[in-house]
Formats: sequence, structure tokens, C-alpha cells
Amino acid sequence: MDMLLDLIVNLSRWSRGHLYDISLAIMATLFVLFGPGLNAWVQRSIGSLNFILRTLIFVIVCAVGYGLAIVFLTPWLAKGLAHFNNFTLSPVLLLVFFIIGILADRS
Repeated sequence: MDMLLDLIVNLSRWSRGHLYDISLAIMATLFVLFGPGLNAWVQRSIGSLNFILRTLIFVIVCAVGYGLAIVFLTPWLAKGLAHFNNFTLSPVLLLVFFIIGILADRS
């Protein structure tokens, strides 16, 4: 049991040094998974507008919206993950990536 706890603590310590990169990977993966659905919703919502206006809104949503979300949500996620202690951080990260894997498999 002590060996397992040592492994969890060591993984958590290693992960703590890479939390920003891990958060960026989580955010990017979530946008890849849910982006097409969001894009389809935006296209349905603005489908009756002028072509130029539709294109402008779509570019703003994709380029500016996704870009700002990645830039501003990634540090928040990293700060949120930093609140976990060394006994819970690596299991939480494994669970998050497992759930993302299940979501990716279903879509």
C-alpha cells in the first residue's frame, strides 16, 4: 500500500510542475470534442443572416472565441487543479483523462 501511495505522490509532484501544459491539453481536447457541436449550433442560429455577416460571426466565434477561451480558461483550470493535494491530484487527472477518453470514444 505504501508503494502505491508513493507512486501517487510522485506522479502528483511531477504533474504539479506541468499543470499549465496539462490544463492546456484538457482544454484543447474539450474544444476538439465539443467544437463541432458548438459550430453547428452557431451555424443554425445565424443561418438566416447575410453571407458576409454569417462569415464574420463565424470567424469571430471560432478564432476569437475559442482563442480567448483557451487563453483565459487554461490558467483557471491550472489554478483549480493546483488546489488538490499530492494524494488526490494524480487520481483526479487520471479520472479526467479517462472521462475525456470515454467522451471521445462516444463521439
